[in-house]
Amino acid sequence: MKIFFKKLKNTSLSYKLPFLLTLFLYFGSYGYFTYLLLKLTGIETLVRYILIGLFAFYGIIYIFVSFTKMFQNKKGLFTFLTILTLIFSAIFGVASFAIRKIYSKIDQITTSDTSTYTSVILALKDTEFTSESKIGMVADEEDRTGYILPQEWIKKEHISNEIEYKGSTLELLDALYNHELDAIFITKDYDILYSGEEKYQNIYNETQIVKEYSKTMKTEESELLATTKSLTEPFTVLIMGVDSESTTGLDANAAFNGDTLMLITFNPKTLTATMLSIPRDAYVPIISASGNSRGYAKINSSAAGGTASTINTIENITDIEIDYFVKVNFHGVVDLVNELGGIDVDVEAPDYKYYIQSYGEGRLCEQDSNRNFQNMICMYAGWQHLDGEQALAYARNRHGYLESDIARNRHQQQIIEAVAKKLVQNANLKEFENLLDMISNNIATNMKTSQILSFYQSIKGMLMNALRGEEFISIQKTALTVYDLDIPGISTLGYYEGSMEAITKAMKENLGLLDVQTIKTFYYDYSEDYERNSKVIGQGIYSGRTLYTLPDFKGKSVSDAKSFANTHHLNLSIEYENNPDEIPGIILGQSVVPGTLTLQFKNFTIYVNNPEEEKNDDPSEEDTNTEDPEQNQEGEESNETSPTPEEDSIPGTPTPEEPSTPTEEDTSADEASNDETSSNETDNDENA
Repeated sequence: MKIFFKKLKNTSLSYKLPFLLTLFLYFGSYGYFTYLLLKLTGIETLVRYILIGLFAFYGIIYIFVSFTKMFQNKKGLFTFLTILTLIFSAIFGVASFAIRKIYSKIDQITTSDTSTYTSVILALKDTEFTSESKIGMVADEEDRTGYILPQEWIKKEHISNEIEYKGSTLELLDALYNHELDAIFITKDYDILYSGEEKYQNIYNETQIVKEYSKTMKTEESELLATTKSLTEPFTVLIMGVDSESTTGLDANAAFNGDTLMLITFNPKTLTATMLSIPRDAYVPIISASGNSRGYAKINSSAAGGTASTINTIENITDIEIDYFVKVNFHGVVDLVNELGGIDVDVEAPDYKYYIQSYGEGRLCEQDSNRNFQNMICMYAGWQHLDGEQALAYARNRHGYLESDIARNRHQQQIIEAVAKKLVQNANLKEFENLLDMISNNIATNMKTSQILSFYQSIKGMLMNALRGEEFISIQKTALTVYDLDIPGISTLGYYEGSMEAITKAMKENLGLLDVQTIKTFYYDYSEDYERNSKVIGQGIYSGRTLYTLPDFKGKSVSDAKSFANTHHLNLSIEYENNPDEIPGIILGQSVVPGTLTLQFKNFTIYVNNPEEEKNDDPSEEDTNTEDPEQNQEGEESNETSPTPEEDSIPGTPTPEEPSTPTEEDTSADEASNDETSSNETDNDENA
């Protein structure tokens, strides 16, 4: 060792300085490069370890040879190795920069553990807010921006206004618009959440924010939706549309309006996916973030309860666990499609006659990405090349089609498929960085960076298939068969359980949860034209339980109410009132609100106009206060799982079991629903 240091001491500085500088640069850049390579879990693991080992071995060789040549005073090989080592150091630096940039972009997509929640006091534009104003608040102790923050806000700033509580945010908005309340506590994203409702489509321009209160809190997503599942095994993902105008970044906790809900299962081993679009108007039991039932409502209303509420609600109706969610900013779709150079889509021709009268045969028009009706985006039906604005307009439009939201769901699937096809066809390093920027700014998910990276193997398999000219992914398309529900004041849809069961069965098979081999009968081949009318899983299935709502019996006869009660195993009571201005025997009112689901009650009363002299002349009606004892017993047995009126505060409980033999009315309702799915204008009384 003394001899070594003596030789090193006697070596010229023209050798030692370049050697030490090169050695420092090489191992410094190599160390950082190795650190980043080790973070790319799941990506070419063997290749990464081979590279790390080879460059470590080269570093040792460089040290040994350099010392030898320095001591021998041979500059040729020493100089060559020094230059080569510096080149490697530069390569490490460039590669590290690229890996770091890509990693940070992917990391930007993932959910933060905390987020800023903002509650506002909202009033109508023509309302003056004072200390005497009455403020409404939702009576939901789980609602962060509607209850938790307002309660903290009231205590902190000593707000002394009178507070009135309502059961839901929609009830608050109704009371605000009816001037029953002067203002309400609501999330700052109220326009995104509720502008999809026809009554509140201009809510942003009709209201004003009086005050606001913000607080950084741990997100519901990080608390309730964390998962360690790898994307190398079958998984589920829920895609949710965020109607945000910003393209500067999307928080994973960003509010979404629920207009776009798409459940996808993917099997990395078979490269097979199933895709289910859930209609925004589907009337389902809403489950809160903590798992409590909030009764039946349109599924898009679950968005007001946050991502966890929407996921719990969909898991409840599908019996499929959702592993991941992805929120997509629709505004960013414009830039993504434009960056890809546009997409090719078979635009479906509008078929709603009033829409056609307004815009012309085969012509589709929709507001632009900023929801500006002054700048309509129009296109004609048929195969064509769409730019970003046109693609978004087509994905949003539902008013031009008799199937309304069902048609829009179909179009959104077309757009997703066309974008995926273009991404694979045009994949190159030059466009990769721009695409990554757009994706990271307009997508948010609960996937961790390591989980996203684990999807590399699937992407690699799809690219290899595409390069070989094969189908790079097999998509099992599904469509939920629905029917109109007669609920006053809102547009709602029910779905046939048989259709949902067929879809969820295919999904569970794809996930490997059922020991049934997946038959790829229904798939989308990117080498073929998209066939809009091809058979899909769940389409045209009219079997299984359906929902029924209580009709409005006012002005109808007692026999109508009795027939409905008997058919649906409900207990009917009759009370008589004396109104000489009305026709004797006509129903004047009822105890249960029309449009209430029959599974939410089992007793109801009708109020019949029957003056005393008429009542005595009509003995046939004397015994209508009570049903036949045997019928009552059957009704009670059929509704043994249904909530009593006292349980109405917790609706959404399990429904009555179906009779083993369908009734005549059940059969006719199913047959009538066949016709209902083809037209929004079909009378829906049969479903009652």
